[in-house]
Amino acid sequence: MVDVSPFLWFDDDAEQALEFYARVFANSEIVNVTRMDEPTMPNGGFVIGTIRIENLTFTIMNGGPTFALSEAFSLFVSCQDHAEVDFYWSSLGEGGEAGRCGWLKDQFGLSWQIIPRLLSELLGDPDPEKSGRVRDAMMAMGKIDCNKLQAAYDA
Repeated sequence: MVDVSPFLWFDDDAEQALEFYARVFANSEIVNVTRMDEPTMPNGGFVIGTIRIENLTFTIMNGGPTFALSEAFSLFVSCQDHAEVDFYWSSLGEGGEAGRCGWLKDQFGLSWQIIPRLLSELLGDPDPEKSGRVRDAMMAMGKIDCNKLQAAYDA
């Protein structure tokens, strides 16, 4: 069986990101950390770390400034309800940058989508008027607001 998982390149703060994600997500585990004891390695020699969040395992590396994270890759957080949206939006967004339509960049530059399951349900309605109102409401939001989505659907 082949394992496929994300591998993320950070400049020099991968270990801080690894520890941050482990604090934010209750169901997470730092699987391993690789260090190199060389004077050229920043931040205590941290090179690569692997973390498991829920059912996703990914590896992050201190690779230097050659490449930068971008919105071309994001992690999608499917939230049960508005309380989860609030929690992950504020936790992951702390020190980061809010985007539109449930997207944000965390303080390390990694993009996240903080999306309530309700959004998919309402967008998937076979009535194009209802789903269109939900889409239009979502497009005007930064953090997704479940009450506003439901109000648009019910209008």
